[in-house]
Amino acid sequence: MSGPHCSNLDLDTLRAKFYQLHIAVEQSPAATAITDTEGRIEYVNQRFLEVTGYSREELIGKTPAMIQSGTTPEAVYRDLWQTLRSGQVWRGELQNRKKNGEFYWEAEIITPVRDDTGEVVRFVAVKEDITERKRQEEELRLLASVFQTGQAPLITDSEMRIERVNQAFTDITGYLPEEVIGHTPRLFKSGRHDQAFYTQLWRDVLETGHWQGEIWNRNKYGEIYPLWQSITAVSDETGKVRHYIGVFHNIAERKRLEEELEQQATRDHLTGAHNRRAFDTTMRKAIRQAERSDNTFSLLLFDIDLFKSINDQHGHDTGDSILKRLATLVSQALRSTDMLARWGGEEFAILLQDTTIQGASIFAERLRQQVAETRLHGLNVTISLGIAEYRRGDGPEAMLARADNALYRAKRAGRNRVGIAGAHA
Repeated sequence: MSGPHCSNLDLDTLRAKFYQLHIAVEQSPAATAITDTEGRIEYVNQRFLEVTGYSREELIGKTPAMIQSGTTPEAVYRDLWQTLRSGQVWRGELQNRKKNGEFYWEAEIITPVRDDTGEVVRFVAVKEDITERKRQEEELRLLASVFQTGQAPLITDSEMRIERVNQAFTDITGYLPEEVIGHTPRLFKSGRHDQAFYTQLWRDVLETGHWQGEIWNRNKYGEIYPLWQSITAVSDETGKVRHYIGVFHNIAERKRLEEELEQQATRDHLTGAHNRRAFDTTMRKAIRQAERSDNTFSLLLFDIDLFKSINDQHGHDTGDSILKRLATLVSQALRSTDMLARWGGEEFAILLQDTTIQGASIFAERLRQQVAETRLHGLNVTISLGIAEYRRGDGPEAMLARADNALYRAKRAGRNRVGIAGAHA
């Protein structure tokens, strides 16, 4: 009696343990599947159903091919089956497809199950959904690739202490990472911007989360250079700023090209003096300023005496050299606020800011004398000058006409002279 009784007790215990095991597997957070040796599904747990979107009826008797995405290389599956058929455990990552067509990633461990004789009779697959992890890894890879571009990113904490830079940062600034990490970007201030500039910059960052624009910095060697920079505030889920990310690149070459184009647009190609277009713009601006204030200015027109004879006797190359030398000589006598332009041929114009007719006369006489005493390209050259001071109501044409008349009178009086436009000339 005792034997069968014990046998029934053992069987009940076994059933209870099996039921407990079934419940544990069924409620496991890891998707679990059991297949036969051909890969046909015999069992899946609840988590497997939740992940794939299929029902048990749709999966039982099928192979995992129905959830394959088609993106996993065939070599991965060949390795999987070779490993399992050799009786080894396979570990790997697969991209699969849910019933609704959505791709997802799984980390899988597939284990061969042996019978009492040691023969493999089933496989047990335990899967972990790693879609989010793969997304984060891809995001980090993208960020890493961005971080290693020619752009120079700069990451700081909320107190603006630098945490990370890249090689492009070192190439542009000259600073190695260990020389700047822990410091603030104040290290790079050039002195070219006033406090109002930085106040507005940070107001934009704090109010909108972003700023971008041109900024001048100083590199490790003391050189000041222009950058195009963007600054972004990175906040946490509570809205508190945790980091600032700055991305910049050197625009010195672009600025050089812009200046070169500006030079070409506003400068005379032979002498380097301003051209008529640039002079006209500056003169109109000077008139507007004079109209709004008590300031005045004077206009000088001058040309080289008997320049045609110089060209005829010595050739146009000599004439061109004299024009260039003369422009250089006059430029050296001007203040930074004054302006010299080649008006055409051998004729030039000078705008003397904040200068009365008396001051302009003194300047013109001194310039006339200096040119007469200087040999230009080995030749003695003289100039004649005409001066007009701005008077209220003058337009550019009226001033130019008065200065031109004064120049004409200087020529008629024997050249190498200064002509002054009178109050009613």
